[in-house]
Amino acid sequence: MRNGPTRPRAGGSTADHVTVRRHNLSVVLSHLRDHGPRSRARLAEETGLNKTTVSSLVAELVDRGLVGEGETERATVGRPGQIIRLDGEHVVAVGAEVNVGYLSVLVLNLRGQVVTRQRIALDTAAMDPALVLSRLARLLDTALLGVGVHPVGVAIAVPGLVEADTGVVRAAPNLGWTDVPVVAEINRLLGEPPYPVLLDNEANLAALAEVEAQGLDRDGDLILVTGAAGIGSGIVVGGRLLRGARGFAGEAGHMRVREGGPQCACGHTGCWEAAVGLNALLAAVPGHEPPHTSAHDPEQDPLPDLERRLAEIGDRAAAGDARVLDAIAEVDRWLSVGAGILVTVFNPHVLVLGGYFAALRPWIAGSLRDELRGHVFARDGGGTRVAFSPLGFSGSVRGGASQVLDRVFRDPVLVEPVDKPLAQEETV
Repeated sequence: MRNGPTRPRAGGSTADHVTVRRHNLSVVLSHLRDHGPRSRARLAEETGLNKTTVSSLVAELVDRGLVGEGETERATVGRPGQIIRLDGEHVVAVGAEVNVGYLSVLVLNLRGQVVTRQRIALDTAAMDPALVLSRLARLLDTALLGVGVHPVGVAIAVPGLVEADTGVVRAAPNLGWTDVPVVAEINRLLGEPPYPVLLDNEANLAALAEVEAQGLDRDGDLILVTGAAGIGSGIVVGGRLLRGARGFAGEAGHMRVREGGPQCACGHTGCWEAAVGLNALLAAVPGHEPPHTSAHDPEQDPLPDLERRLAEIGDRAAAGDARVLDAIAEVDRWLSVGAGILVTVFNPHVLVLGGYFAALRPWIAGSLRDELRGHVFARDGGGTRVAFSPLGFSGSVRGGASQVLDRVFRDPVLVEPVDKPLAQEETV
């Protein structure tokens, strides 16, 4: 197995033993996540750890509120054993998203189950970043108030060039943000919480969520292209995000694919997202102007929800509205051009279309697959499967919360024992 048990070296130091124990805690917890509830005996057999070690590890995981004991497993020989399963009450993680037209928050428990979700329509592109982050902090407070426990972390998704290590959004053209210290501001607004606040690109986080949603192994290859006001892409290679030298990889929306094309929000012309972003579709469909062109008070008159707008466009397409069908066909045409470049360069197992592209599936699925073959050098599209995301506009928040949970599965000691005051320190 990829993350097998570790045994201390003979005569090793205390530090060696601590490191080994932390690793083995991760092995047991991750095994329960990947394979479901198990008895201690079965955990020992499947992980290669001895039964005494597994019992000790399980006891610590119980103390930390990460696992619990359930019903008894029947045994053909010997005494029956209690089933150990992931705990769904004491540990939660939060994904949050700022995007053009809305804010969103999703809370997952350790089992990956949704505890609560909240989403509000908001003209974020017309507002000062400080006001947007203030509204996000209020949304986080509201969501966490109903949960009743501290999260193990919050991951915030923003479209654009994001520095995950500094917590700064360097450039988000569709929001109009430049050098916004998102993590520092959210920490301040939340009163310097005891849990970490992380920041990442929204397509990166959504791509991580798609690995599970598409049924891939954790070491699979996948490219997500997600559409909102702009275009985001997340590239997963061997189960890990491809971030590039400075963390900015995946900004495929700003590939120049259309000579003399419309001007992009980034200031250049011919960008892929200017041709296929939601704003391009809305501009081509009468009665559905792009969100950032609306003139109103964003605090008093929030924009109509994106999903409602798309449902209206879908209804018009289903009714045979020629203007709508022509606009969708133009998006489909340029979508296949950019997607063909990505598939040719990376040859992923799966190319996933998310965001508003998934809502267009009835009108673009067949033609996109056919056109894509003409834009990919390898025969039969290099074997890449084209899929549509089942996550709607929740991919980024789900991926963010899952990334926070992954930190716990990699190092369960990050979670303090349940009955221990948060301010107290512990030597592990």
